[in-house]
Amino acid sequence: MTKFKTQYTRLLFIDRKLKAGGYPNCKSLGAEWEVSPKTFQRDIDYLKYQLDAPIEYSHAHRGYYYTEPNFRLPAIPVSESDLLAVYVAEKAIQPFRNTPLYSKLASVFDKIGDAVPDKSGARPAWIDTRIFFFHEAHAEIDPTIWETIATALRESRRLAITHKSPARHAPVEREVDPYHLVNYKGQWYLSSFCHLRRSIRTFALSRISAARILRQEFAMPPEYSREKMFGDQFGIVWQETKHDVRVQFTARVAPYIRERTWHPSQRIREHKDGGIVLSFTTNHIKEVKDWVLRWGDGAKVLAPQILVQEVTAALRAALAAYR
Repeated sequence: MTKFKTQYTRLLFIDRKLKAGGYPNCKSLGAEWEVSPKTFQRDIDYLKYQLDAPIEYSHAHRGYYYTEPNFRLPAIPVSESDLLAVYVAEKAIQPFRNTPLYSKLASVFDKIGDAVPDKSGARPAWIDTRIFFFHEAHAEIDPTIWETIATALRESRRLAITHKSPARHAPVEREVDPYHLVNYKGQWYLSSFCHLRRSIRTFALSRISAARILRQEFAMPPEYSREKMFGDQFGIVWQETKHDVRVQFTARVAPYIRERTWHPSQRIREHKDGGIVLSFTTNHIKEVKDWVLRWGDGAKVLAPQILVQEVTAALRAALAAYR
C-alpha cells in the first residue's frame, strides 16, 4: 500500500504541473522529482489509460497538457480490499431506506465509485450473490417529517408534533424538546422531553403525522446524554428506575448466550450442569421481558420480581390464546 501511496503522490504532482500550463515532460518531471523519466512515463500512461485523464502531448511545446481544463483527478486512492469494504457498507445502509438519508447515502457511494479508476471500481459480480444482509421490518416515514425533526435536533428547537399511539384511537398534540433520533430494530424513534407529560417520552417517527418547529429553543440537559439514555443496549423506552436482572439459562441455550455481549454490565455464573445465570442492571424491563420470552423454556427469570410477574403474565396469556 505504501508503494501505491507514493505513486498517487506523483500523480497529484503531475496533475498540478499540467494545470499550471507549463507543458511538463517526463524528463523535466523526473528531474524535479529525482526519479527516472520512465517512471513518469508509466504514471502518465496510467493517468491517461486507467483514469481517462484527457492528456495529450504537444510537439510544439515538447510537453504534456490537459485538453479539458476542468478535468479533476480522482482524489481517492483505494485498494481492492478498500473497495470491498465500500461495497459491503453500501449494502449495510438499508436501515436508512425509509428516510431521506438513503438517497443521499447512495449518492455518496456513487461518488466514491466515480472517484476510482474504472478497472478498480468495477463492482465485482460475486458481491451481490454471496454477501447478504437480512434487515428488520420497517415502517415508512414521511420525508418532510424526517427533515423537520432533523432540523429541530440540529438547531435545538422545540417541536409541535401530532402522534398516535397504538394504544389510543385518536392522535395527541404534543410539544417536545427533541433529544435524540435512534434507530432500533429497523425502526426510527424520537427520544424527547414531552411537555404534556413532563417527562422523557419515545415516539416512533412512523406514528408522527405532523411536525412543526416552534420558536422556543432548549438546552440539552447533561443528565440525558447518549451514554445515560442509550448505553443500556436493551431498549430505547427510557425509565428512571433501574433493576438488577438475573436470568437462568439451560445448558441447551447457554452456548448462544455466552457467545454474545448482551449488556455492558453483564456477568455470567456457570453451573455444573452446563447452564448459566446471566446478571446485569437495566432500566428497560419491557424489552428484557420480550428478550426472555424469545428463549422459551430455555430461560427462567430469577429477579427482579416485577420481571418475574410480567413474564409469567405474558406466558399465561399466550397459553390462554391456544385453549
